[in-house]
Amino acid sequence: MKLKLKNKIEHQAKRIQKADRERSSWLSQTAYIGTLGLVMVLPIIAGAYIGYWLDSLMTGYSSLWTLSLLLTGVVIGVFNVYFLIKE
Repeated sequence: MKLKLKNKIEHQAKRIQKADRERSSWLSQTAYIGTLGLVMVLPIIAGAYIGYWLDSLMTGYSSLWTLSLLLTGVVIGVFNVYFLIKE
């Protein structure tokens, strides 16, 4: 038990020291936030455009594909952001 606690504390201390050495700059943080925005927005826009195109192929007024692919883009964007942050 004592050895396990000691190893855990040493591991935490090494992580803290590594984080202090690798402290990121404001430029890298801004780029990271911009990447998060693109990863979220691009699937939404792609879904909306593809849905609009599919709806334009149908006769009459329909927004079924636009809405369904827009919502699919939102779900994909949320998952993309989650997996990017998780890394």
